[in-house]
Amino acid sequence: MLDERLMNRPMPQAMQFIDTHKDRWHTLSGEDGPAVCIKPAPNLLLDVAQWHAFRAQWPADLPVGITLANDVDVETIAADLPRLALVALQFPKWVDGRAYSQAHLLRTRYRFAGEIRATGEVLVDMLPLLERAGVDAVVLRADQSVAAARRALEFFPEFYQGDVHEHRPHFAKVAA
Repeated sequence: MLDERLMNRPMPQAMQFIDTHKDRWHTLSGEDGPAVCIKPAPNLLLDVAQWHAFRAQWPADLPVGITLANDVDVETIAADLPRLALVALQFPKWVDGRAYSQAHLLRTRYRFAGEIRATGEVLVDMLPLLERAGVDAVVLRADQSVAAARRALEFFPEFYQGDVHEHRPHFAKVAA
């Protein structure tokens, strides 16, 4: 039986597992870069340079997303966050955790309410921490199982430390 505190904790939005073959978001094909004229289209996923080159002409009502390399400071896109529907964070190696910090900053400091997606070397073992950092969608590495990923998200019902969903640590919640 679940502890009543666990039943009443705020639950994060369910993690989405993205099938890249069915994804509504798409990047520019070929070697298109910032020098190429980008025709605004719904659900276009741009890199930061492309976005900065065309954001002034981008229609306000057209959903757009940005792919953010893990060595780029989140502050460089902070002013644009209200216009973005998706920020895709890159994990070039599963041992490189800088994108966790980016996700945490997007959710806590900048209050980004859009989708935060983890891409690259995303492994099942990473999912609980990704969720706690504010990631709500992942593109798993090709050899990873969605069924195993769902189980990994249910393995720990509560954490001692606070996170983006529940800021208080366990002892502060118990004392309240």
